[in-house]
Amino acid sequence: MSVTVRVPAKVNVQLAVGPARPDGYHDLANVFLAVGLYDEVTVTPADDLRVTCEGPDAGQVPLDRTNLAARAAEALAARYGRSPAVHLHIAKDIPVAGGMAGGSADGAGALLACDTLWGTGASREELLDICAELGSDVPFSLVGGAALGTGRGEQLQPLEVGGTFHWVFAMAGRGLSTPAVFREFDRLGEGTGIPAPVASRDLLDALAKGDPDALAATVSNDLQPAALSLFPELADTLAAGRAAGALTALVSGSGPTTAFLARDAQSAATVAQALAASGTCRAVRTATGPAPGATVVHVAHA
Repeated sequence: MSVTVRVPAKVNVQLAVGPARPDGYHDLANVFLAVGLYDEVTVTPADDLRVTCEGPDAGQVPLDRTNLAARAAEALAARYGRSPAVHLHIAKDIPVAGGMAGGSADGAGALLACDTLWGTGASREELLDICAELGSDVPFSLVGGAALGTGRGEQLQPLEVGGTFHWVFAMAGRGLSTPAVFREFDRLGEGTGIPAPVASRDLLDALAKGDPDALAATVSNDLQPAALSLFPELADTLAAGRAAGALTALVSGSGPTTAFLARDAQSAATVAQALAASGTCRAVRTATGPAPGATVVHVAHA
């Protein structure tokens, strides 16, 4: 038997970051929107736990026990007193080290796939609890849609979205480490003396109405100055997308992927074409949001 789960990328339409906590994390108000770029995780019984990967930049994906998909299988197996002896195969389509939660998506995908394969009967709350142990973005990868993440991003409140938003994503020529971006955020003093982060009411209203102009006027990313400090060339990509007619442009999460909101599909295609010709990025993708969270798409019985 094998189980395949499809799981989406995300864009942060708001990422408000508080000062560093004693545990090294930062309190966040993180408004997630799942978008239609997907990884697929297929799990099959095996003699031992192993991970394989295919797709763009698959060579950058760790295939050892540090991979979040492997950690998810181990965590669920440990909770149910069984061996995590499975082959996890990841078909990557979410950019690697791109600030779009590709690794987190693989963790959530593997968790749901193993839960389905093993028939553990874990509740949604149990799965979300394991997700939160694995990483701050993993719970949202399981849930999808749109949500406000608080704490370090793992405490989720679903959000209403009143329409479809059209996005263009520009992939950079190299990756950016999320911990490095947070360290730069602290070094720049971005979190000094600021209040606890809160979600923008205007932004939540724009999502609920499905209004791209209102959303464009309210998106924000407190990590963007740190990402640009570490990767100054991203400013050229942001400028190229704006010049091509994007309603707004921002670094996605910790970067280095840049995200451009367009009014409609035709406008998104125009922006994508201009970015591809700009010489400021490695690859360009279009996608719409919201998208569903981790979903079982295929079960094959041997």
